[in-house]
Amino acid sequence: MFPKPKAKLSGIKEKDWLIEELPGLSRDEIDNLKDKGFTSTVNLVKQGKTLQEKLILAQKLQVHVQYVNKWVALADLARIKSVGIEYCGLLLHAGIASVMQLKTTPPHRLHKQILRLQVATLQRRDLCPAVEKVQQWVRDAKSINSYQ
Repeated sequence: MFPKPKAKLSGIKEKDWLIEELPGLSRDEIDNLKDKGFTSTVNLVKQGKTLQEKLILAQKLQVHVQYVNKWVALADLARIKSVGIEYCGLLLHAGIASVMQLKTTPPHRLHKQILRLQVATLQRRDLCPAVEKVQQWVRDAKSINSYQ
């Protein structure tokens, strides 16, 4: 008999960033996370999959759960290589809080949301990523594991 062929794995692997590379965290927040053993984004996402786990993390870090929700969302989105730390904050501000949510969001609708956000906050249409980039994010999100 011939050996059974192995399942083909997706070419997209998740990206693991250092916790200090996540946007929007203060030096004190970074130090607090590192002191509690959170050195990478994937580590944070894996430890904060459920609301219960996020509440435990918030208690452990002595911060409001709202901060933990934000950090886990940023870390989760940053796992997508094409999103990374450059666009995870933009996606969060546009209403996308997880890889799972990004997977199911139509790219054209997301692009419109981002464009509205850019115009409303910065009055700059030209800063909006191209539709093709948004399509790439959604494709890549479908290719990696969701922890939530």
